[in-house]
Amino acid sequence: MLSVLFQYQFLQNAVWAGLLASIVCGIIGVIIVEKKLVMMSGGIAHTSYGGIGLGYLLGFEPIIGAFSVAVLAALGIGYIKRKGDSRTDVIIGLFWSLGMALGILFISLLPGYPPEMSSYLFGNILAVTRSDLRLIFILALVVVSLVIILFDYWKSYLFDEEFATILGIKTAFLEYLLFILIALAVVVLIRVVGIILVLALFTAPTAVATLFTKDLRIRMILSIILGSAFCLSGLWLSYEFNIASGASIVILSSLGYLIAYIASRNKIIKSN
Repeated sequence: MLSVLFQYQFLQNAVWAGLLASIVCGIIGVIIVEKKLVMMSGGIAHTSYGGIGLGYLLGFEPIIGAFSVAVLAALGIGYIKRKGDSRTDVIIGLFWSLGMALGILFISLLPGYPPEMSSYLFGNILAVTRSDLRLIFILALVVVSLVIILFDYWKSYLFDEEFATILGIKTAFLEYLLFILIALAVVVLIRVVGIILVLALFTAPTAVATLFTKDLRIRMILSIILGSAFCLSGLWLSYEFNIASGASIVILSSLGYLIAYIASRNKIIKSN
C-alpha cells in the first residue's frame, strides 16, 4: 500500500483528505456529541444537498453552494433552537427533507444528462482533487484554529452553559459559531464519506473515545487518532477490493464503536 501511495497522486490526495477530515471530526464531533446536536448536524448536512444542486444549475462550484446553504441552514436552525421552540426537531426534519428535495429539483432542471451525484451523497475519497484538498485544508484550519483559540470558553460552554453566562461568556455567540463550524465540517466530509454517511464519522470516533476518557482535550485527541485509523483503513479496503470508500470508512467506524462498547460493558475498557 505504501509503495502504491507514493506512486499515485490520487491516493496521496485521499490520504491527506482522510487525515484532515479526521482532525475536524475529532474536534467538532466531541462538541456535537456533548451538546446532543447529532440530529441537528444531520439536518445541516442533508440541507447542503440543495446547495450542490444549485451550484450545478447556475454553473458555479457545487461545494461552494453546499457551504453557503449549510451555513444558512445552521444559522436558521440555531436561531429556532435559541428561541426555545419545542418543535425544533420538526424544523430540522423539514430542513433535512427540503434540502434534499431542492437538490433533486435543481439537478432535474439541468439540460441534457444530469451529473453523477453519488460521490456527494456517499462520498468518494479516491476522487478528491488537488483543488478539493486545498479547500478541505483551509476549512480544517479555520475549524481547528477557532476551537484552539477559544478552547477554555468551549469547555465552560459545554459543561455548564448557565454558569458560563454568569461568568460573562457570550454563549449565544459561541452557539452560533458552533453551528457555523458544523457547517464547515460538513463540507469537509462531503468529499470523504458523503452527505448521507456524515453522521457516522461525526459520532463513531467520539463515541469510542468517550468510553476511554471524560477529559475533553484527551477525547478530542483520541477521536482524531481513531478517525484517522478508520479513514485510512477504509481507504485501503476501498482500493484493494474496489468497493465504495465512504461506505468502507463508515462500516469500520461503526464496527469499531460496537467492539469498544461491548468491551466496555464487559469491563475490558475502563473510563478515566
